[in-house]
Amino acid sequence: MASVPPRPRIFAGDRVRALRARLSLSQTGLSRRLGISTSYLSQIESGDRPITGGVLGALARAFPLDWVDVAPEDDSAALVGALEAGTDPSVPAALMNEDAILRGLKQQPLVTRRMTALHAALRRSQEQLRVLDDRVDASQPTLLPWEEVRDWFQGSGNYIDPLDRFAEGLAEQLPGTRSTATVLTERLRDAHGIAVVEDGSALRAYDAERATLRIDGAQPIETRHFQLAHQLIRLEADALIEGIVAAAPLRSDAARELLRVGLANYGAGALLLPYARFRSEARARRHDVDALRQRFGVSFEQVCHRLSTLQRPGAPGVPFFFCRIDMAGNITKRHSATRLQFAQYGGACPLWVAHEAVAISDRILVQVAEMPDGARYVSMAKGLVKATASYRRTPRRYAVVLGCEVEQAADFVYGDGLDVTGPDSATPIGPSCRICPRRDCDQRAFPPAGRDLLIDPDRRTIVPYAFE
Repeated sequence: MASVPPRPRIFAGDRVRALRARLSLSQTGLSRRLGISTSYLSQIESGDRPITGGVLGALARAFPLDWVDVAPEDDSAALVGALEAGTDPSVPAALMNEDAILRGLKQQPLVTRRMTALHAALRRSQEQLRVLDDRVDASQPTLLPWEEVRDWFQGSGNYIDPLDRFAEGLAEQLPGTRSTATVLTERLRDAHGIAVVEDGSALRAYDAERATLRIDGAQPIETRHFQLAHQLIRLEADALIEGIVAAAPLRSDAARELLRVGLANYGAGALLLPYARFRSEARARRHDVDALRQRFGVSFEQVCHRLSTLQRPGAPGVPFFFCRIDMAGNITKRHSATRLQFAQYGGACPLWVAHEAVAISDRILVQVAEMPDGARYVSMAKGLVKATASYRRTPRRYAVVLGCEVEQAADFVYGDGLDVTGPDSATPIGPSCRICPRRDCDQRAFPPAGRDLLIDPDRRTIVPYAFE
């Protein structure tokens, strides 16, 4: 049997030092992020010691969007995937250490990549099982049109590359020295002969025959900007959108029409928040939503939504999940670039901070939450009130939630001051009661689907049943 050649030692002190300088971190700050001593980091940066597999893995996990830029030849994206596969606690096998995973990538790259692909397939099958469980007793035998479109976006990773790049290119063509409303209005007029009129008939009403676009002037300026951008994208990216719709495996005309609207909304967000510029600003501000909202002149919700879509190959953002929830607990928008997947039916977990936030407008709440698979997330939730133009129409109340896995908490300003690793610092939550396996939850509303109930008439606890 041929011997395995020794793994070459990696001396990359200059790249580590460049990364630290770019992030404005001291050696002490970076060493804490990596879990090594300051003296060890100093020796790495000076070239006296190589980067071990453990440190390389820590760099790839702690800085997935920065380390790939600094050291693309280390194939950090593959390393992160292999680390997730090798250290997933939900897989019933011994966990692999980071040195072993790194050796696998170097010595048996095809086997390691196959392991990573199988782990990704396992994740997808688990999600499909959750969806099937969640549809137990559902009245609809097939997906409704809006459900088809929702699942299409989720299956696309909530990132539509050709449309995103088109909107970014269009943004670069538009002058940046005047107000957004003026620039968009003039583009609609000069390029398409469309007059913009403000009235209160609808948020947006386009009359192609009269070449008129009516915008509700009572809405916040950020909403008006978005509606103008939506219309401009529908006109200028029409052929691109039609091509995407034609290739989508949707069953009904209603679903295809909803996808057209969804794609125009996606393009509007990408136009107002161009990918590279927004990603750079988000990183510099550690994803402070208020700071980004003011920088780009958009709404709080629009920033949260856009942050969850930054998944461009070669230039990813921090993987975030985003959702919007109403007063009844219905999730009306959902995107996730993390392992966290929302329930397709039913309400969200009552222990989630989103429910408290929806009743408290203009206050940001934070929470460290742990899912049944052991993954922890830092969640930020803020209640929003969308005003109406009349006393007779009730304002709409929502909460928007943005979160990331705790491994990314250092890049998320809302994680500051939170204990993300303490054994009792996280709130145990689940996707929804219908598919949550937790047996010790006092907030359980009903038992999970497909489980046999265990009833003891002589013993009563807060939840009046147990289950297998």
